[in-house]
Amino acid sequence: MVFSTKIAELLGIKYPIIQGGLAYLAYSELASAVSNAGGLGQITAMSLPNPAALREEIRKVKQKTDKPFGVNFAIGQHGRPFSDMLDVAIEEKVPVISITGGNPAPLFDQLKGIDVKKLVLVAARRQAEKAEELGADAVMVVGQEGGGHLGKDDIGNFVLIPQVVEAVSIPVIASGGIADGRGLMAALALGAEGIEMGTRFIATKECVHAHPLYKEAIVNGTELDTVIIKRSLGAPGRALRNNWTEKILEIERERGDYESLKDFISGEANKKYIYEGKIEEGYAWAGQSIGLVKNIPSVAELFDEIIEQTKEIRRKWSSIA
Repeated sequence: MVFSTKIAELLGIKYPIIQGGLAYLAYSELASAVSNAGGLGQITAMSLPNPAALREEIRKVKQKTDKPFGVNFAIGQHGRPFSDMLDVAIEEKVPVISITGGNPAPLFDQLKGIDVKKLVLVAARRQAEKAEELGADAVMVVGQEGGGHLGKDDIGNFVLIPQVVEAVSIPVIASGGIADGRGLMAALALGAEGIEMGTRFIATKECVHAHPLYKEAIVNGTELDTVIIKRSLGAPGRALRNNWTEKILEIERERGDYESLKDFISGEANKKYIYEGKIEEGYAWAGQSIGLVKNIPSVAELFDEIIEQTKEIRRKWSSIA
């Protein structure tokens, strides 16, 4: 099946499916598997300790695939410099850079004159317009259904995606609440040119860094088993519901300041859950799409499932026309 969308053409991929940045999880094994399956795999740069580690991870991906891949820069971390890391991506001629969690302008300045496709994650129409103005090649639009950090306005994709499509001239990628071929076809119907999935790719065999208990929580959970934390900090994010996130919400209701929350929302607390499987000693990001995730396939098997679903939907639509 051919997907001749603007995103597939822009990124040189077979299917308009992009793997999310996935802090602490998106490394060479997963990224190369997604790219080999026909999508765009990504490495998470800012979870790595230094530029040398990023260079090593990029080279691992290149050894495992000759297909396009990207490097994600989550730049919202407190005072964490990214310039040296971005230099590595430039030197290694990474074909796609995605930017999440902050103002992309400084990265765009550093990327001037570089032959690279630039994707920016946004959660509002105005952010999308600004990203296009700054020079983004496409925007990834995350609705309230998504896992990890979200917009502040609780807008779902059925409203947000068409709004952004009408507001910008660059391609739009839908993100949040998507886990299968139905989500892909729905996104295309809303005017998007492709999709980004994060949560769904965690529950795959090649997401080797995710603890089995994390994957099981995604498979066994429902759309009611997530909560939004960090609203009091102006940085809301959706995570799996557990005693740890309930404690975070309790602190937010009582005080809500960063000093009170910092140990509970730290990267170390995140890794306790997702790496060590200590599910009551940390937190794990996940979107409402957990309600659609029923298995832990290989990435190739997941792509086969998605494409088969899209074929069935196309057949159904053709019978309606």
